[in-house]
Amino acid sequence: MTDQRRAAWTPPLRWGRGSAWAAQRPTWQAARPAVIAAALDRASARPSGNWFVVGASRDVRAGAGPRGRTVGGVEVVVWRTETGEPHAGPGACPHLGAPLRDGRVVCGTLVCRWHGLALDGGPFAGWEPYPVHDDGLLLWVRLDAVGGEEPSERPVVPARPAPGTALDAVFTAVGRCEPQDVVANRLDPWHGAWFHPYSFVNLTVKQAPAGVDDDAFVVDVSFRVTGRLVVPVRAEFTAPGPRTVLMRVTGGEGASSVVETHATPLTGPRAGRPRTAVIEAIVAASDRRGFALARAAAPALRPLMRRTAGRLWRDDLAYAERRWALRSTGRFPG
Repeated sequence: MTDQRRAAWTPPLRWGRGSAWAAQRPTWQAARPAVIAAALDRASARPSGNWFVVGASRDVRAGAGPRGRTVGGVEVVVWRTETGEPHAGPGACPHLGAPLRDGRVVCGTLVCRWHGLALDGGPFAGWEPYPVHDDGLLLWVRLDAVGGEEPSERPVVPARPAPGTALDAVFTAVGRCEPQDVVANRLDPWHGAWFHPYSFVNLTVKQAPAGVDDDAFVVDVSFRVTGRLVVPVRAEFTAPGPRTVLMRVTGGEGASSVVETHATPLTGPRAGRPRTAVIEAIVAASDRRGFALARAAAPALRPLMRRTAGRLWRDDLAYAERRWALRSTGRFPG
């Protein structure tokens, strides 16, 4: 390493000097309910084109069996042909209603296990396919009857680090709440160091949305690695759609890394107790030379990334579920 490169090099980890949990500066006055509610209203008004995330692309593999997911009370089945082309459609067999998620894929054709009815992905016997989109990381299905909007040809997919340059993982959890409760949780960055002290320290919201043309939360925060070793970054939170919140690292270690949080309703609008799937895509990038080793170790690192996301969502789903419980009984403040 040359002297010039030594001077430019900075360690990825820093020695944090965060305050004790109770000694943090309170954030409740800054976390104004009206600011969070206005950001949520703007997100809810953005078009989705009736597209819903149903899972990770890698979970539906060519040569493997179908996968099932209920979206907005509608049973959906997805599978791939031998060449990897995704297909999606109603999850009930048009013959006698068998669950097609339990079928088998033979030469790219979905075969029902009850009586052998075969579906090649095209319309057949009253069974109509759903539009499906694979963005390389997540699978989306368009359900016009559930979304109720003007349909679009493609979903709104946030910009990500270039394929082959990043390390990614997808985490899924389910909570008893509605998508808006998940989105509201992500549009409240002020809770981070209070609710997740094991992951975040020294969190400061530098900018809150001022309106449609200024609709980002900008946060300076240190991610806790272990003990007092932290990684300081600047991150930006935006909501490109009614069920999506995007966190993008804009400064510090891992700039351009993103975390996409997608909230997919599982139950229909008349369900007494709604259920929502949180499908979160973590895409980490770095310009450090050693990051290539991390990408090579992706199969071993993905479970660790999912475990870290799971710890956060254990708490954040409690937040979202509590918010729904208060809203549903008319006791939510504001």
